[in-house]
Amino acid sequence: MKNLSTTLTASSLVGALALAATITAAQAGPVAKPSGSEKCYGVAKAGKNDCAAGAHSCAGQSNRNLDKAAYVYLPAGACAKLAGGSTMASK
Repeated sequence: MKNLSTTLTASSLVGALALAATITAAQAGPVAKPSGSEKCYGVAKAGKNDCAAGAHSCAGQSNRNLDKAAYVYLPAGACAKLAGGSTMASK
């Protein structure tokens, strides 16, 4: 019975790791651009970006707040109203 218990525990662990890898891979790509929106750089919180220019290209990978290379999609015209917001990436 000990071998069966060990096998079941190992199988559960492998299954959980496979699920975590699948979820991470599914979230790794850029977010699709919503209709009527524009990219707004420099306003995203760390880990809350839709994508970025340069250092990384995937959603949720920004590691600092207000990163000038990371963007979020906002309704067209909204970015210009935000302090620090720009429709163009900068370093």
